[in-house]
Amino acid sequence: MELEKEIVSDKFKDNYHKAVVNLVYTYNWLTNLLKQKLDQYQITLQQFNLLRILRGQYPKPATINLLKERMLDKMSDASRIVERLVQKGMVTRCTNQRDRRAVDIIISQKGLDLLKKLDTEMTGADILEKNLTETEAGQLNVLLDKLRG
Repeated sequence: MELEKEIVSDKFKDNYHKAVVNLVYTYNWLTNLLKQKLDQYQITLQQFNLLRILRGQYPKPATINLLKERMLDKMSDASRIVERLVQKGMVTRCTNQRDRRAVDIIISQKGLDLLKKLDTEMTGADILEKNLTETEAGQLNVLLDKLRG
């Protein structure tokens, strides 16, 4: 659906203004779709992102600093998110053997199992293929990369 119909307004200064509003609106639309799926498993988008980073590191552990660098939401408190995932049994924490001040975080089997389930239930194609071809999704990626230039 066109942005103007979704937000019931067509008062944009120019296409740049409209593009910014459209990106913010689309970000919220996508976030809500993902959140609905993740709510079924009592995890947040930030926890999901952190679990995926840890799976990418597996079997090597990660530090809080590595997680902060790789997280999509740079404003998230990685330490707090790790603590919640520890409480849920999805990650484990232990002292780094080389640097006692650092803490190693590793995804647990429970975390790996959840991601395996989500991999089949929640894909980018599930969300986008109704409205975009794979070629269009590729074009969108190029444009978004160019925007962040």
